[in-house]
Amino acid sequence: MTPKKFGNPFHGVVDMITEMNRISDTMSSIETSQAGERERGYADAWSPPTDILARGDDLVIRCEVPGVYEQDVAVSLSHGILTISGERRRDDDDVVYYSSERYMGTFRRDISLPEEVTENDIEASYGEGLLEVTVHGAANTAAPRKISIRRRKRQ
Repeated sequence: MTPKKFGNPFHGVVDMITEMNRISDTMSSIETSQAGERERGYADAWSPPTDILARGDDLVIRCEVPGVYEQDVAVSLSHGILTISGERRRDDDDVVYYSSERYMGTFRRDISLPEEVTENDIEASYGEGLLEVTVHGAANTAAPRKISIRRRKRQ
């Protein structure tokens, strides 16, 4: 018998601020025709397009990072936050760009995972511009618990 699936237990897993920054950057780049020209640091890193899905009991995270070498991608876990980071490098200095629309420089994506996940539960693979991170057993964790709010007394 298949276990009953509840609503998305990872509601809110997408970093909304990062996503809003990505949309804002895309819109301003279109307006100024300067997409991908400036170098970025972690504070304003671009976010690769990412899918988060369940495959059986596993949570699967797929990030599109074409043009990024395997050695330039890192996956880490700290305090329940999975961080996917790296850098897409420009060609040699002797190249003249007539048009540059791809984001260059560092990228970063932070994803909240269930509390019980450890680094032993995580496996990552990379090929053909697609990073796939599998978090074993994380797809059927309990939904977030609602915290009741009581009225504060005036002082």
